[in-house]
Amino acid sequence: MEDDAPVIYGLEFQARALTSQTAESDAIRFLVGTQSLKFDNQIHIIDFDDENNIISKSVLQHQAGEIWHISASPADKAVLTTCYNKTSESRVVTCGAVWRMPPEWESGSHESPDDPHNSHNPQNLELLCHLDNSSHGNASCVLWEPMGDGKHVISLADNHALLWDLTESSTQATISSSATLEGKGQLKFTAGKWSPHHNCTQLATANDTAIRGWDLRTMSQIYCIENAHGQLVRDLDFNPNKQYYLASCGDDCKVKFWDVRNINEPVKNLEEHSHWVWSVRYNHSHDQLVLTGSSDSRVILSNMVSISSEPFGHLVDDDDLSDGEDNHQDEKTKEPLQDSIISTYEEHEDSVYAVEWSSADPWLFASLSYDGRLVINRVPRALKYHILL
Repeated sequence: MEDDAPVIYGLEFQARALTSQTAESDAIRFLVGTQSLKFDNQIHIIDFDDENNIISKSVLQHQAGEIWHISASPADKAVLTTCYNKTSESRVVTCGAVWRMPPEWESGSHESPDDPHNSHNPQNLELLCHLDNSSHGNASCVLWEPMGDGKHVISLADNHALLWDLTESSTQATISSSATLEGKGQLKFTAGKWSPHHNCTQLATANDTAIRGWDLRTMSQIYCIENAHGQLVRDLDFNPNKQYYLASCGDDCKVKFWDVRNINEPVKNLEEHSHWVWSVRYNHSHDQLVLTGSSDSRVILSNMVSISSEPFGHLVDDDDLSDGEDNHQDEKTKEPLQDSIISTYEEHEDSVYAVEWSSADPWLFASLSYDGRLVINRVPRALKYHILL
C-alpha cells in the first residue's frame, strides 16, 4: 500500500539519540541529537506531515558536545534534556543538562530537508541548568516524570540515581534524594525507566545483566532480577496499561517481558534479532504493539497480544450487539489471539540505536541508525483496523 511506504530523512552526522516531543499531541514531531567529534553537534527537529508524506526540519546548535541521550519534557514543548560528552582536564566526561529551544523554532522556520540553503544559521539552544554533580560520575540518561508537570527528573550517573527538583522556569535544579548501587566492582547504570504507574513512585534500572526496581519515596530497592539477560541489558520500557509488566532487551539478542511480581522467569521471550537489541518500546495506546531496534540494522514490530491488556482482542459489550452479531462475537472471543511478528523493517544499513512511537499518532513510529538515517514508518493499515474494529 502506497500510504504505508517509509519516509526517510538523512542527517549529515552520525546519531544515536532520538525522542518524540512528548508534550506535543497534535503535530508529529521527533527530536534527533547528533554525534560529531569534528563539528558542532546539532538537534534536528523533525516534523512529519502525515497527509502529504512530507518531512520538514529545523536545526538547533548543541555546542556542548556529542549527544548520547535526549529526552523531552512532558509539560513544555520547548524544554528538553541531553546527556553529552565534553572534555575536562584531558578526560572525557558525560554531563546532563536542561535546555530550552529558542522561540523562533515554532514560528514556521521549518525547511524542506532538500533545500540547499538550509542549516546555514542554526539557532542555539538556551542552557537552563546543568544536572551535574561531579562527585556522582558520568550521566547515562535523564528521565522526566511521566505525565508530570516538568518539575522532576531523574539522572542516572555511574552507580547513582539522582532525583532532581526543577524550579518553575527550570533554571535551577536541586537534588532532592538519591540512591546508590552497591556491590563488588565498578557498577554502572546502563538504562532506566520511570514507571507511569503507582503514582509515579517507581523506577526500573538496568546495570550489567540485572534489572532493579526502586521505590522513589524511600530510594530503596524493591526487586532485583539478577540475570535478566545473558549479557548487558540495553533498554527497558513499562507497559502503559499493565502496571506490573516490563519489557527489557540486551546484548544476548533477546527481548524479554516480565511481571515484576514474579521475577523468577520472564512471561515471554522474543528471539527475532541476530545482534544486540538497543531499544524496546511499547505503543502508548495499544500495548500489544512492541517495537525493537537492533545492531542487526532491523526494526521489528511485534504483536504481543497474549500478554497485553486486551488478550482476547477488542471486547464488545453484549448490549452493543444486534442479534445477527451475537454468534460472530462468540467465535471471536473464545480463545486468546496469537502473538506474532507483524513486520520487519529493513530500511537501515547501520545499527539501529533508537526506536520511538509518535506521541501524536499512535500508528506512527520513527527509528534512528548510527549513520544518521531517520526512518518514519506506520503500523500496517490492515492491523490497525483489526485492532480498532
